[in-house]
Amino acid sequence: MRVFVTGATGWVGFAVVQELLATGHEVMGLARSDKSAAALATVGARPVIGSLEDLESLREGVSEADGVIHTAFSRDWSRLAENCAVDRRAIEVIGAMLEGSSRRFLVSSGVALLAPGQIATEKDVAPAISASFPRATEVAVGKLAARGIRAAAIRLAPSVHGLGEHGFVSRLASIAREKGVSAYVADGLNRWPAVHRLDAARVYRLALEVDAQGPFHAIAEVGVALRDIAEVIGHSLGLPTVSLSPDEAAAHFGWFAQFVAIDAPAASEHTRALLGWAPEHSDLLADLAQPGYFGA
Repeated sequence: MRVFVTGATGWVGFAVVQELLATGHEVMGLARSDKSAAALATVGARPVIGSLEDLESLREGVSEADGVIHTAFSRDWSRLAENCAVDRRAIEVIGAMLEGSSRRFLVSSGVALLAPGQIATEKDVAPAISASFPRATEVAVGKLAARGIRAAAIRLAPSVHGLGEHGFVSRLASIAREKGVSAYVADGLNRWPAVHRLDAARVYRLALEVDAQGPFHAIAEVGVALRDIAEVIGHSLGLPTVSLSPDEAAAHFGWFAQFVAIDAPAASEHTRALLGWAPEHSDLLADLAQPGYFGA
């Protein structure tokens, strides 16, 4: 199968590209720069120069593809609403290109706000679009599916971990270095689900190959306590681990405080049954304890 991947040199996207190539698929990857294009060519993928804002580059990639995997999303949190609008428009344009065909379209989403304080499952519906939650990914996917397009969401854990990770956990480590302590909020028993990036990549590939209805949960661990994550970070960086009150946490973590405090456990039993998927790589705490996980 020839697959067009957006975000093809990103943390999750590049793992998806490599998983697809390793299992016999052809890959075309959206590349924003010559450096990204070279990285794709080196592993055997064909670069398509463009971006989510360059709709013609999206149309070019989709026109030659048997399936599409959308992993691109800007992490500039200062422009969240604008980035969500770009994401939604890209999904709509790709979906329009796929309409009337049986080609599969997989779109990346998340589990963090599905059912705070409860174990989220594939049956839970994404939050409604609002000023505090402007991301319309799953709303857009639902509209495509209602038009007969084979679109589905892959929901990722807040922590998609592995050496080189630059997501939620690395942000915690950066703040710990800056502040001189590794912190959590209150008793620290709020939970983040987790998955190794290579296990997540396999969910995308299996969902592409299997005729099953989503959403799919790329979740290996239901929930890891933030206190345990903070303790591993503190040990790795040689820093004390401390508990902060909610008011102290707001000042300590800044805009990231809302994510540090969230309790968002999630399960993946339905996905495992549909796709025949099971995680094979290390769990989060074991991964974080590796020498060099947080760099020098």
